[in-house]
Amino acid sequence: MDTISTVNPATGEEITKYNTMGKDQVNQLVSKAKRAFPEWKKDYEKRRSYVYNLVEHLKKNKKELAKIATAEMGKTIKESIGEIEKCAWALEFYADYGDSFISDEVLNTDARKSFLTFEPLGVIGSIMPWNFPYWQALRFAAPCLMAGNVIVMKPSRVTIQSGIEIEKAFADAGIPDGIFQTVVGSVDSANHLIDSDVNAVTFTGSTNAGAKVGERAAMNLKKCVLELGGSDPFIVLDDAIIEKAAEGAVKGRFINCGQSCVASKRFFVGKNIAENFIELFIKNASKLKVGEPSSMETDMGPLSSKESLETISSIVEDAKQKGAEILLGGSKMDRKGYFYQPTILTNIKPNMRIAKEETFGPVAPITIVENESEAVKLANDVEFGLGASIWTRDLQKAEKMSRRIESGIVSVNNVVLSDPRIPFGGIKHSGFGRELSRYGMLEFVNIKSVRFYDNLVHHHYVE
Repeated sequence: MDTISTVNPATGEEITKYNTMGKDQVNQLVSKAKRAFPEWKKDYEKRRSYVYNLVEHLKKNKKELAKIATAEMGKTIKESIGEIEKCAWALEFYADYGDSFISDEVLNTDARKSFLTFEPLGVIGSIMPWNFPYWQALRFAAPCLMAGNVIVMKPSRVTIQSGIEIEKAFADAGIPDGIFQTVVGSVDSANHLIDSDVNAVTFTGSTNAGAKVGERAAMNLKKCVLELGGSDPFIVLDDAIIEKAAEGAVKGRFINCGQSCVASKRFFVGKNIAENFIELFIKNASKLKVGEPSSMETDMGPLSSKESLETISSIVEDAKQKGAEILLGGSKMDRKGYFYQPTILTNIKPNMRIAKEETFGPVAPITIVENESEAVKLANDVEFGLGASIWTRDLQKAEKMSRRIESGIVSVNNVVLSDPRIPFGGIKHSGFGRELSRYGMLEFVNIKSVRFYDNLVHHHYVE
């Protein structure tokens, strides 16, 4: 039997080993989910009270749960606690309002009565990443479960224990067996899950892996939602409030050590304020306390793995060789674990990897632009289209720009954040489909049209 080890990225030491689940085990979990589904989908009020219990359980145990994510993937403990609190908010939000999102919709047609009803699809296979091991899983699960579906999730091999803890939290909150189950494994287990008897698939992760998941789901004729990479532009116009923008830049780039699909990844700054903005950005970033992630004082922990550290190092080295100027940081930290300095660089050229690839780490490339149309042109000039943020005092201009930017989300005078009340997702190579809000809830339902006639109406019968 294959095993997977998890490693603490702050020390480089192994945490524990897990046996991976084979095809039969995955199929057993899916069968169990199938058996649990009919009862779960029956009664919204019952689902609601179960989910409220889960919310209380998460609030009560947030510190213990947070420690596990911090140990497995290196985010700071204060960020891990914040992540659990956000999960509780999302679950509560869908328990509160989910029924209004999926209530029947009456339509006017030539029939006596016409309505749409929104019915759960069944078992949803969920393949989730390591960067927000609780939030990504529950961000998808909250609307999906309240719609009446059940879930079998495969967490990342980096954060297996966090994934197991979610299943345990469901059990401890008294939620019936089979409603949320966790698959332990790597790529093979994910493939078994897609090929199993699940009714649909959701995936969050890299664009390359997402393309393979989409292909496999399509071959099985299964609906899928893909939340993939981003290379979000952060545009600071000449009339921005510079202090606010520089504060936002630090938050947008260095939160979670820069390992977020909606992190600000490419900075475009108006030429008239560039000098002031850059000076403040460097000043704010150099105040970040990098170190032991389990301390409440720490602002930034290590990258999640040795591979991540090597990738970020090589992207920065490539930029240096091609003429980028390092304004802050620019190298690994001389200590055990996978730490990289908060890094700011400028003089970015289109042939640099940093100009095109998704940088999953604490590295901020700055390009100085002539005007907003150059900013929009450069912002759109990548394969991704997830989020974008625009900083300006002129809200009319911001609205015009927001319509020209090719992305699923635009945030004006703030960084891009996911929010249960608003759809989350991208276009182009950032994937398709939406999570969160009513639109996210409707991804995994059967939108059924029902029409009642008094008797046979003579129509031209064309399909």
